[in-house]
Amino acid sequence: MTYMKGTSIVKKNELLHLIEQKRAELIEVVNQNGFTSSIAIRYSQELDHLLNEYNRIFIKKVSSY
Repeated sequence: MTYMKGTSIVKKNELLHLIEQKRAELIEVVNQNGFTSSIAIRYSQELDHLLNEYNRIFIKKVSSY
């Protein structure tokens, strides 16, 4: 997954949307299959990746000033 086409507001909003979408999917999967199911773990890892990408692009830039 690549999100670094530009750090515009649009890209930030797109990434935030993906994070919220993946979070909702994870909650649904956990409710259906439990926390330790392989699909819940995969969705959790995907959400972690999105959150790390957001932090790498947007949070670290702010804290470097």
